[in-house]
Amino acid sequence: MNGSGLIECVPNVSEGRRLDVVARMADAIRSTPRVRLLNTSSDPAHNRSVFTFVGADGDVQQAALALFERAIADVDLREHRGEHPRLGAVDVVPFVPLAGASMAQCVAAAKSAGAAIAERFGIPVYLYEEASNDPTRKRLEDIRRGAFEGLKDKMSLPEWIPDFGPHHPHPSVGATVVGARRILIAYNVNLASDRLDVAKAIARTIRQSGGGLPFVKAMGVRLAPDVVQVSMNLTNYEATPMYVAFDAVKREAERHGVGVRGSEVIGLVPQAALRPGDEQYLQLEGFTSTQVLERQLG
Repeated sequence: MNGSGLIECVPNVSEGRRLDVVARMADAIRSTPRVRLLNTSSDPAHNRSVFTFVGADGDVQQAALALFERAIADVDLREHRGEHPRLGAVDVVPFVPLAGASMAQCVAAAKSAGAAIAERFGIPVYLYEEASNDPTRKRLEDIRRGAFEGLKDKMSLPEWIPDFGPHHPHPSVGATVVGARRILIAYNVNLASDRLDVAKAIARTIRQSGGGLPFVKAMGVRLAPDVVQVSMNLTNYEATPMYVAFDAVKREAERHGVGVRGSEVIGLVPQAALRPGDEQYLQLEGFTSTQVLERQLG
């Protein structure tokens, strides 16, 4: 049954290179009645795609299940390689309250979808953020630590029994993490350098867990042979806006004698997160107005 209000779902899938596979997953979402697919973003270096769709809670759950059915057929983590850490083919499935929806609705949707994913596909499911009552399982990075390759050993520990599903990984698609959270901005800054150690050092300095910026998660990854990246999640863009994160990365990069090539937004961003002139100031690459959430919502 559908509750009132609009819910956003933003699954991250461990495939960003085979665009025909990504297109089939997008079609699975798009074919779900009363659901609107707003954005698909794929990154070949991360080998990861992010889908953003909206609808009422029951409808977005059905679209998530349709995505899982397609991903299970097309993604095998035993053959997957990419820069982004992952423990599942459909790695994370957050539900986000938009107009007229509450966080409580999203928590209920996450739990309902998690139970259905486990039952229908035999995939172990962990709940995170607002959907989890376990303080050790609130943070996605804690659940994902060890990645797919370490999942079997991790799941043998009593403290890592999943919330739903079998107590062992699915052989080809691992496990998945389902939760409820507020709007997050996936924001990356690319450095004019091939020095991965510098990108990792900057990430350690600026992320909240290292004593840096509040509500910032960050890691250093290699994007190309001559480009490294500080990849960030801004979990509260009002407390730490994109320009603050950009300035911090640029300042730390200069301290290491490295320049900034530009930055990018993955998926959608609220209009309120962009100041006038930010496209130029942040040196945003490939950004278009279609990435503004409100424009997609009409």
